[in-house]
Amino acid sequence: MNFELFIAKRIIGNKTYKSSVSAPIIKIGIAAIAIGIIVMLIAIATGLGLQQKIRDKVVAFNGHIEITNYDTNASDESQVPISINQEFYPNFNTVEGIKHIQAVATKFAVIRTETDFEGVVVKGVGADYNWDYFKEFLIEGRLPDYTKERNEEVLISEYLANRLGFKIGDKFQTLFTDQIDRLPRIMNFEVVGIYNSGFQELDEKFVIADLRHIQRLNKWESDQIGNFEVFIDDFSQIEEKTVEVYKAIPSLMNATSITRKYYTIFEWIKIFDNNTYGIIAIMIIVAGINMITALLVLILERTQMIGILKALGSSNWTIRKVFLYNASYLIGLGLLWGNIIGLGLLFAQKYFKLFPLNPDTYYVSNAPVYISWDYIIILNIGTFVACLLMLLIPSVIISKISPVKAIRFD
Repeated sequence: MNFELFIAKRIIGNKTYKSSVSAPIIKIGIAAIAIGIIVMLIAIATGLGLQQKIRDKVVAFNGHIEITNYDTNASDESQVPISINQEFYPNFNTVEGIKHIQAVATKFAVIRTETDFEGVVVKGVGADYNWDYFKEFLIEGRLPDYTKERNEEVLISEYLANRLGFKIGDKFQTLFTDQIDRLPRIMNFEVVGIYNSGFQELDEKFVIADLRHIQRLNKWESDQIGNFEVFIDDFSQIEEKTVEVYKAIPSLMNATSITRKYYTIFEWIKIFDNNTYGIIAIMIIVAGINMITALLVLILERTQMIGILKALGSSNWTIRKVFLYNASYLIGLGLLWGNIIGLGLLFAQKYFKLFPLNPDTYYVSNAPVYISWDYIIILNIGTFVACLLMLLIPSVIISKISPVKAIRFD
C-alpha cells in the first residue's frame, strides 16, 4: 500500500473528524451528492419515459412513416387511392431497418345515436395490421379480427364510449358521405373492444374498422388502399429512413415522417431534453460547491498534519492526493445513497404508478419512467469525475501552506 493511500485511510478511518467541526459540513456534502443524483435520475428517467410514451402513442395511430399519393392533401381522410401491388409491399427489403409495413385507409364519419352524434375518423385496417400498440391500450373486450370475411367489428376509444354511452356488444349507426356522388351512406358497426391510449387528441377521433368497408364506401377496387404505414427499428434514424423510403418508392408517391406530420408535439417533447440538461448541470454545480466547502474545511482542520507531512518531505501533489482520496470516498458514499433512493423511487413509480399526471396536459395518466443501466452508469461516472475535477482547484491551497506555520497552527 503506498504512503498517500495509507494516510488517506487513516483520515477516513479516524473517528475524530466525525465529531469535529467538519462533520456537519461533510454530511451536507454527502447529502448534496445524494440529492443531486436522485434528482438527476428522476429527471432523466421521467423525461425519456414521457418522450417515449408520447412518441409510441402517435406511432400507434400513424406508423413512423406514411406513404401516400402526392395528390392527397394533409387531410385525415384518404382521398386518392394507391395500388397495394407495390414492390416494397409486403416486405420493404430495399431499405434496411424497416420493421413492418401495413396498408390502411381513413374516412370521415358521424356516429349517430338516439340522443347524440359525434364526428370521427374511421380507420380501415386489414389482416396485415400490427396490433402490438393497441394490445397495450386495450382496457375492455378484445381486438377485432379482420383476417377472415369482412365484418362489422370495431375498436373504439374509452373517450367515445363514455361520450356516447357505448359498451362491449353495442351496435351503432355511422353516417358516411359517398366520395363520388356525395350522398349519405349508413353503416352499422358493433363494439368488440375499447381502448385508451391516454392521448385524447387521437382517442376522440379514431375508430378502427375493417379496411374493406372503406374500399366499398369509396367504390375502390380490392387492391386499392389509402396509404401505407411504415414502422422502423430505430426512431432516432426516422429522418434518414424517411429520405431512404422516399427514394425507394415510385415518383407519384410521397413519404412523410410523423415528426413532420405532428411537428408541434415533437418540438414540444424536445424541450424535455433542455430541461433535463439544465437540471443535471445545476445539480452537479450544487453538489460540487458543497464538496468544495467540505474539502476546504477538512484541509483547514488538518493544517498541522499537512505541515508535518511537508516537513517529512512529502510533495504538494502527494498531500493533495491524500485529500482527493478522502473526497472520492465521500463522493462515492453520496452516489451510493443517491442511487439506492433514486432507483427505489423510479422502480416504485414504474410498477405501482404512485404519481399521476393530467392526461389533458401530458398525454399520459401517470408519470412514465424509462430505466436503463446505460445512462445510470454514465450519469454516475460523469458526476463523480465532474465533482472530483472541481475539487482540484481548492486542493491547490495545500501548496500555499508553510510547514513551519502549519506545525504551530492551532
